[in-house]
Amino acid sequence: MNTLLILGFGYTAQALANVLPRDNWRIIGTTRSAEKAAVLAREYDVEILQFPLPDEVDLQAKLLHVTHLLITAGTGEQGDPFLPFIIENLKEFTALQWLGYCSTIGVYAETSGNWVDETSPIHASTPRIAARLQAEAAWQNFTLHRGLNGAAIFRLGGIYGDGRNVFEAIRNGTAQRIIKPGQYFNRIHVADIAGVLAAAIAQPHINGIFNVVDNCPAAQADVVAYAAQLLGVESPPEVQFENAELSPMAQEFYSRNKRVRNTKLRDVLGYQLQFPSYREGLASCNHFSG
Repeated sequence: MNTLLILGFGYTAQALANVLPRDNWRIIGTTRSAEKAAVLAREYDVEILQFPLPDEVDLQAKLLHVTHLLITAGTGEQGDPFLPFIIENLKEFTALQWLGYCSTIGVYAETSGNWVDETSPIHASTPRIAARLQAEAAWQNFTLHRGLNGAAIFRLGGIYGDGRNVFEAIRNGTAQRIIKPGQYFNRIHVADIAGVLAAAIAQPHINGIFNVVDNCPAAQADVVAYAAQLLGVESPPEVQFENAELSPMAQEFYSRNKRVRNTKLRDVLGYQLQFPSYREGLASCNHFSG
């Protein structure tokens, strides 16, 4: 049986856990809260460890059997919170066959809306993005020290799906249809992230960088308008970008403008998107009706 250790058992990891067959996989995840660990273990039928680990955990017994390691947790400006822990226990990963790291398409240099792919220039535009790039490089180096031929790096677009989408904001009146001409955003349904990860895990000899986005980069205002149409309600009024009330994180988000290609998913991994655009993705969500 394969053992997958997921560092950061959040939204993406939970979707992956739902598609991996339990007769072939033992899944171990981490979370910060002991109370949350118990809830997640019951809901997803996985083993959840609180991190940092309590002293009584027999770490060696767990790590010796890990065949696949996936990092889905984000980075802070200080870097990846799991990397020092994993490096400290490097010698315990004797069975490791594959490592995947979930990063972000935010690492690409700006292109004023032009297309980028996995070979395009990267740019540490903020301390947070710099930490992402450092983490990508560090996890690649980790695999080389473990004798593997490299890591699989997944640069994700904006994640949405059941329980995480624009419908609730439209219902409660907080959605804004922000107009910034020529602005594109890239998205990906969480079910497609899970599908990509499962496809990569099944092919541990494949490594490198993969853009995980759908086929249809689009303006935020278009997505909000389509979601309102699905709900059968009037679309929120247009708000010019200069007049929009945005958090610092949202302002950083709107400072980016690029269209990201995903052809490597099909050509190298052999993966076909379930939701090639936000239209199919939003229509599949279980929150737009009622």
